[in-house]
Amino acid sequence: MKRRDFIQASLITGTVATLIPQASVASVSKPMQPNTTFEYYELRTYIVKNGRQRKLVEDYFQQAAIPALNKIGSKSIGVFTEYLPQGFTKLIVLIPYASLTDFIEAPQKLVKDTAYLQAAAPYLNATAIEPAYERIESSLFKSFAQMPALEVPEKKPRLFELRRYESPSEITGKKKIEMFNDAGEITIFKRVGLTPVFFGEAVIGSHLPNLTYMLVFDNMEEHDQNWKKFGSDPEWKKISSMPEYSDEKILSGITRTFLVPTAFSQI
Repeated sequence: MKRRDFIQASLITGTVATLIPQASVASVSKPMQPNTTFEYYELRTYIVKNGRQRKLVEDYFQQAAIPALNKIGSKSIGVFTEYLPQGFTKLIVLIPYASLTDFIEAPQKLVKDTAYLQAAAPYLNATAIEPAYERIESSLFKSFAQMPALEVPEKKPRLFELRRYESPSEITGKKKIEMFNDAGEITIFKRVGLTPVFFGEAVIGSHLPNLTYMLVFDNMEEHDQNWKKFGSDPEWKKISSMPEYSDEKILSGITRTFLVPTAFSQI
């Protein structure tokens, strides 16, 4: 190694060591599972103000976007409305991608699909006077090592819970992910009936740093019962009592949204 390169590398290493406590470095730098392939998830929130906009967005996904995205490899696309909404407020869309490259290339592929462009015309050509929606909020997530692929639940009447956990810093955000991956929280979830659809670490979006996940239940009664079971689980009590995983250190906020799938949702 040339002397100049060695000095630069030493400076970088020294700076990182100063900024990140050694205990945190050890936890953040744990080796990935060999041959783990991670998925990426785009989570879109469509803000709509009336029934016309809601129908336009729903028609767009049912008739244009879902068929076209399925064709290029994005399977199991979820489209949800709020559970017990207060008026017309939002539509939530979950789009999985097999890789980051697939996510980046998807818009280019869609505009070359003539069937998509024709079916999507009412949505794509909406004007400022009569827009298809008010705004789109979008975040991109990377799957967790202990749940690297989305799991589609059984097709039946069901209720979904979308949860976002915000952390006070990037390091504490990694610590919360470690709690799910390495400390065994995902395993406990599955054992007590908190059935996950996906877990994702936010790569791009708002409210960073955060992790977001989705759970599925038959109904609200099952939701309440299984969360109560989780809270009293001995393994969970053991993990949550560890000082390094205390909420006061690694969690700054929780946002939850209850959702129901549209008739054409693939999740």
